[in-house]
Amino acid sequence: MQQNYKEALLDSIFNTLTETAEELTLDCYVIGGFVRDYLLKRGTPKDIDVVVVGSGIDLAKKVASKLQGNPKVSIFKNFGTAMLKHKDLELEFVGARKESYHHDSRKPVVEDGTLEEDQHRRDFTINALALSLNKKNFGDLLDPFKGVIDLGNKVLRTPLEPGITYSDDPLRMMRAIRFATQLDFTIELKSLQAITENKDRIKIVSNERIVEELHKILASIKPSIGFSLLHRTGLLDYILPELTALEGIEEIEGQRHKDNFWHTLEVVDNIALSSENLWLRWAALLHDIGKAPTKKFHKKIGWTFHAHEFVGSKMVYKLFKRLRMPLNDKMKFVKKMVLMSSRPIVLSEEFVTDSAVRRLIFDAGDFVDDLMTLCEADITTKNPKKQNKYKNNFKIVRQKIIEVEERDHIRNFQPPISGEEIMKTFNLKPSKEIGIIKAAIKEAILDGEIPNEYDAAYGFMLKKGVKMGLFAINKKN
Repeated sequence: MQQNYKEALLDSIFNTLTETAEELTLDCYVIGGFVRDYLLKRGTPKDIDVVVVGSGIDLAKKVASKLQGNPKVSIFKNFGTAMLKHKDLELEFVGARKESYHHDSRKPVVEDGTLEEDQHRRDFTINALALSLNKKNFGDLLDPFKGVIDLGNKVLRTPLEPGITYSDDPLRMMRAIRFATQLDFTIELKSLQAITENKDRIKIVSNERIVEELHKILASIKPSIGFSLLHRTGLLDYILPELTALEGIEEIEGQRHKDNFWHTLEVVDNIALSSENLWLRWAALLHDIGKAPTKKFHKKIGWTFHAHEFVGSKMVYKLFKRLRMPLNDKMKFVKKMVLMSSRPIVLSEEFVTDSAVRRLIFDAGDFVDDLMTLCEADITTKNPKKQNKYKNNFKIVRQKIIEVEERDHIRNFQPPISGEEIMKTFNLKPSKEIGIIKAAIKEAILDGEIPNEYDAAYGFMLKKGVKMGLFAINKKN
């Protein structure tokens, strides 16, 4: 039923486009992602790019006037484009154009052009495919670069010589890798070499656009495809040097450590199987970045990465700031996940005490389930016995979390006694003693010394006050 509705909606909009273009004596075509995804049977695309030989803005206005509800047309005169939304569809109209580039900018000089010239400026052959919406040849596929063959062979190629394509607009290097990841396509060798040769051109691309592509790579089914390609072409050194610093295995006196770069990519793939949370995937990508600056070799104990979680969490802030990513709750979440990434692992290797679990729940708060998911994804051993052991231990930790939370209600808890009540009880003004008593109550609850209940906490407060030489002036009734 849903599919029939979408097909009917597309038929309706295409008929309107055809009739309107005929009235205005314009030629128009659907081009790019819609055609590609339609031929790949990737569901019914919602975004439709319409290229017009003439004014795309004029066609957009006229089409909008014929659609139910007269949708608003957003016009971007500088780019010669217009956009409108109709029900579940978003249509973008642009006049056919040809482009030329200056070496120090990825913003092209644009001139009116033919359909063929517009197809030449496209990034990949599979995105240069166009379907005619003109009455004279409605539905004809215009494929000057054999994009259909490339779709069948699952290959990414550029319409022009790849060195020109990637040098003109270096963002296309990121797009090539992103499409290869999303579609599970291969980038032709000539293109891959051109990306490697032009990798330093990525410096003229804004961080915001780079991050947009990184998000899409991370959101894919198997993100490691993209990060492996970013690494292979040298782009990763420019974008996330914190990751490439993890690559390599050192051996001293017969003792080695694992390659933390390739381990990280395994962790990201693992988490992609169990969570669509983009920021949890970022946490998986960055969870070990503190290992490069903290790596040391000790003759007695071998390789160590002491405090790598703490160092890594500090690096998260700097990385987000450098890439102009949001310095908000999303960043704080990733930072917390990196900081706590080893906590459940330690618990899974030892006898799990209620006290340790209470502290884990208290520190992780609402994100304790995400933290457990991250740690489970961190199991990359190829030894079946070890893998089963770790997974079973994490099941025990998860069950313990449920039991402790149901009994003690620790998640996001506030100590039952407020600072105001401590002040009133001991007739105190704001002072360090209040903080000491509040902290002691919290620690007593987390340690299981007292239950997370008001009466028990009140009695503990009085005893603590006496030990500190305080005298209770106002006791509860």
